[in-house]
Amino acid sequence: MASFTRTASAEWQGTGKEGKGNLSTQSGVLSTSPYGFNTRFGDTKGTNPEELLAASHAGCFTMALAFALQGAGFTATRLATSAAVTLESDGPGFKISKSALKLDASVPNITQEQFKTIAEGAKAGCPISKVLKADITLDWNLA
Repeated sequence: MASFTRTASAEWQGTGKEGKGNLSTQSGVLSTSPYGFNTRFGDTKGTNPEELLAASHAGCFTMALAFALQGAGFTATRLATSAAVTLESDGPGFKISKSALKLDASVPNITQEQFKTIAEGAKAGCPISKVLKADITLDWNLA
């Protein structure tokens, strides 16, 4: 497969705390979606970079796992992943310190050990995991 590039953009007006911004994506799924201090550090409706990163990591890992299972001769009937991204202080700024993946899976005819090996490989191999400089954990349940 050839390489490809996806794009997104951010626009901001005002100061860091009182200002407001919006995010848009190439696909149009996000189109001037609001974000700001209160959507990032509070509960105001809108999105934030950490929430988007969590969605990206959950989606990337889940798809990587589906491909890895397929490559090993298994087909999942259900893979449901959530990701919890932790933002913490880092000197005068912040850093993403952790992404905790939580997976509920149903995969016929696979052993716990086979699944663990494949899931850990998908965790390490998904492109979002590779770009994160954070502790990545995986808690899984195979039904």
